[in-house]
Amino acid sequence: MHLKHLSLTNFRSLTRLDAELPRRAVVLTGQNAQGKTSVLEAIYFLAAFTSFQTNMDRQMVNFHEAKNPLAVTRLVADYQRGKTKHRLEARLILEPTGTNGQRLRKEILLDGAKRNVNDVIGHFNAVIFVPQMSQIIEGGPDERRRYLNLALSQAVPLYARTWNEYSQALTQRNALLKALNEDGGAALSLSKGNSNQLEVWDEALVRFGAQIILWRIQAIQEIERLASRVHHELTRGTEILRLAYEPAYDPLPKPNGQLGLKLDTAIDRSSLGLNEIQEGFLARLKQIRNEEIARGVTTIGPHRDDLRFVINKADVSDYGSRGQMRTTLLALKLAEVEWMKERTGEYPVILLDEVMAELDSSRRADLLRYVTQESQVLFTTTDLTLFAPEFTAGAEIWDVKAGVVAPRGKQR
Repeated sequence: MHLKHLSLTNFRSLTRLDAELPRRAVVLTGQNAQGKTSVLEAIYFLAAFTSFQTNMDRQMVNFHEAKNPLAVTRLVADYQRGKTKHRLEARLILEPTGTNGQRLRKEILLDGAKRNVNDVIGHFNAVIFVPQMSQIIEGGPDERRRYLNLALSQAVPLYARTWNEYSQALTQRNALLKALNEDGGAALSLSKGNSNQLEVWDEALVRFGAQIILWRIQAIQEIERLASRVHHELTRGTEILRLAYEPAYDPLPKPNGQLGLKLDTAIDRSSLGLNEIQEGFLARLKQIRNEEIARGVTTIGPHRDDLRFVINKADVSDYGSRGQMRTTLLALKLAEVEWMKERTGEYPVILLDEVMAELDSSRRADLLRYVTQESQVLFTTTDLTLFAPEFTAGAEIWDVKAGVVAPRGKQR
């Protein structure tokens, strides 16, 4: 994967950017709040069609442009995938609605043709690493589910569409459970003929949810294999990293009637098939039906899954040092790059925002060794001295100031 040209119009503080990108590393340098991270955010948006900075797309529209009744933000990437050249364009359109109101509309074009977002995710691939991603480890389960969804959406065909279908079925099922709860409880509600309707949403939830569970089982096992190797090298063989998938509905029967297994217990779910997961998921939903009606919400399924990181049998989020958390995250993101290459046949574009300042000198050297071999990589930094002189001599340096990006040219 090679991003050859990037064009941005009214994206954040960048009113206009047209830049050719080399295959070698690019380092964007400048003071804080000048627009460096916005360049990375724009590139990542074209891969995932969501931002790592905000959940509100309208915040990416240039502040001054957004004051107009009709405001348009435009992102265009020309890139090569394999031997084929492509153009991907995203438009964020703020248009008037009602009295003094605005709504945001998103348009996606691939090679000139309008496409549905879920059908385009994964055509252009990028992996982002920013310091605030420590929330993947330190934050709640929703942060880790978001990480999984973003990674799998790029590398697993149909994942984004299946997750969207699951979310819609979940919304409908929750609405029905709430209505049944307000209608007088499980026995009374189901006696009124609502049982068939609930079964319809049970089947939809299981059809999409089981596929998501299966994809997550496969992906986590593959990423763990790569992350464990990278982490072993980064820690000079002193630590063993394991990824522990904790599905809210676990299709693997518990041995000896146990309710759960210890976090440090290695669990192999790779032998499970889709039909087996579907049958068990549906049976479990029927088993807890009265409980879910009483609570008015769906209590099991991939929307409540979790992913834990374990070093030498200890949960990193609970017992890991700051250094261990940084190393775990670095290993995870480097593994994600390799995993995406295995899955798609192409290295993703790697985006690293102020990462060098977060690492000690040995980890910086490790990172540069990993990411500058075959992949295209963009760094941001406020301090070029964090990079080895021999690295900056072979990289392209871009100065960023007040939303203006000015390439220096190759350093000699």
